[in-house]
Amino acid sequence: MKIAMIGLGAMGAAAARNLVNRGFEVTGFDPRVSARDELVAAGGRGAPTAREAAAGADAVVTFVVNAAQVESAVLGPDGAVEGMAPGGVLVQCATVPASFIASFGERMAARGLAVVDAPVSGGVLRSGDGTLSIMVSGAPDAVARVRPLLDAMGRFVYDFGAELGAGSTVKTINQLLAGVHLAVLGEALALGKRAGLDPEKLLEVYTNSAASSWMMNDRGPRALEEAPPTKSAVDIFVKDLGLVLDTGQDLKFPLPMSAAAHQLFLSLSAQGKGGIDDSQMWRAYPAPPAKG
Repeated sequence: MKIAMIGLGAMGAAAARNLVNRGFEVTGFDPRVSARDELVAAGGRGAPTAREAAAGADAVVTFVVNAAQVESAVLGPDGAVEGMAPGGVLVQCATVPASFIASFGERMAARGLAVVDAPVSGGVLRSGDGTLSIMVSGAPDAVARVRPLLDAMGRFVYDFGAELGAGSTVKTINQLLAGVHLAVLGEALALGKRAGLDPEKLLEVYTNSAASSWMMNDRGPRALEEAPPTKSAVDIFVKDLGLVLDTGQDLKFPLPMSAAAHQLFLSLSAQGKGGIDDSQMWRAYPAPPAKG
């Protein structure tokens, strides 16, 4: 099966390598030449445009940051749509508003192309070993055509029916939980530091207690580092929790926990720290008093 991977950031690159290792023919596009070169070194192919990556592909996968990047990569100049064959399927994995996916699907259908809404969760490691959770919605025939691809990318593939955008709504609510968990982890570690406790010891206790969560186990070790490499930036959750709050507003539903967490992520971003790893949420709180 020939796959075009549009977007070779941390998640997309890991997914592309996983697919190559599972025998898929993967051609990737990313504006960064270095990202394309890394895919080539892993056994895939690189293309200088999304259009060229999509040419001859059985399915096109978008692994970008937001709706604007989906628009640009697919429908912009030299976009993937220009290379897709009639009847082609695009699998959209970014976290975007459900309303965007519904509109995007209509525009693609007008061109004779299908969209499968398939946002993912699980982080870079699970993207790399093909064990992501994938929240799918879309026309049953389109989903069936890309099912081998979805099964290669994820251990848990959940089908939420034909209504395009249902998968994105599920992912948005997932980000509510993930963002709030991450914010309170930062708060707990900051409080522990203020109390003069050893953060490493605290994390050991909490990961082995009822307080533990997937986010704690994944982000906790990086939270102990002073300047870990960015695997998931603070600004990603500024965007994702913003989507959560927009969804609540559209449905006239109160989301006070999400709003509080969003403000914490915003506070770091406003300090110029939006690009740091999101494990560093404790930095949104006052530093412990200097010793001595």
